[in-house]
Amino acid sequence: MSLWDKLLGEFVDVIEWTDDSSDTLVNRFERYGNEIKFGAMLTVREAQAVVFVNEGQIADVFGPGMYKLETNNLPVLSTLQAWPHGFESPFKAEVYFFNLRNFTDLKWGTRNPVMLRDPEFIAVRLRAFGTYAIRVAKPDIFLKEIVGTDGHFTTDEITEHLRNLIVARFSNILGNSNIPVLDLAANYDQLSDFLATHLKPEFEEYGLSLTKFLVENISLPEEVSKALDKRTSMGLVRDLREYVTYQTGAAMELAAANPSGGGSEGVGMGMAFAMAQQLGQQMSVGGAPPSIPEVSYFVAVEGKQMGPYTHDQLRSQAQAGEFTPEMLVWVQGMPNWTAAGELASLQSIFSLLPPPIPDVT
Repeated sequence: MSLWDKLLGEFVDVIEWTDDSSDTLVNRFERYGNEIKFGAMLTVREAQAVVFVNEGQIADVFGPGMYKLETNNLPVLSTLQAWPHGFESPFKAEVYFFNLRNFTDLKWGTRNPVMLRDPEFIAVRLRAFGTYAIRVAKPDIFLKEIVGTDGHFTTDEITEHLRNLIVARFSNILGNSNIPVLDLAANYDQLSDFLATHLKPEFEEYGLSLTKFLVENISLPEEVSKALDKRTSMGLVRDLREYVTYQTGAAMELAAANPSGGGSEGVGMGMAFAMAQQLGQQMSVGGAPPSIPEVSYFVAVEGKQMGPYTHDQLRSQAQAGEFTPEMLVWVQGMPNWTAAGELASLQSIFSLLPPPIPDVT
């Protein structure tokens, strides 16, 4: 350092600090030889505090305001330096500026999964993360316990330690909470408040105030999440079976309300009974929801009952001229034999047939 810098340093009479960073907690006011001019002006802005340190020992602490540095407002420092009758010469002291604003959006999270007992999954591994906010509440304690002689202290220098502290308390509290894994999402707010209450005293030991704490997510391992998704899908299948059962019952009720229709209503009833029977069989063995069963038709030919025939078989017979709309048919659930042309389910067969060939003779 040049002689000119030395002279300027010795005659510094304004002590202040403006912070243009977003992560500085503590900044030491630097000048040559730590010399401060008698009567120098100290400016402490809002959300700041200043601590004077004399030979490694914390002396006076200043809150927001403007101060003229004299013996009357430096009582501790005056006592430490044995100034019984005042002084008018420069004195030595280290000056630390503290940023008292809230430092928000600090992250915490589990590096490794936390193993827990669960009433449903028996044992499960969980990951969690969230955010928190802090501010310096007691500058003298924070300087003594954490900062030491660091001239520029940032949040990065303490967040790792705070994260480890949070994760340790989180694991212990979550393990003793006995909250089922599937109910954790509904208890994030309660967990956040409970953890904050238990963490605040430990933060205060460092001179810090925990102003906000949030649990944002607690998640299962990927393989467990996939298994849970499959389980959810199985639940949806069961819901689908219940829906099909309801639809079948509704169809049977509709058919029963029209017992004398003699036409397509009877077919509907027969189909409903067949669906109900097949649904019961498949659900008893845990099968998939049933498809609509094939309807069997009986046909009266020259006073004899023929069949049963499927829809496709009757279509083939109609195309060959062996099955006509006037022929009587019966399906399970119908009260009487009915002309084939009157059944809605068979009309499509006859609509595909060509009209009769006209007589040209």
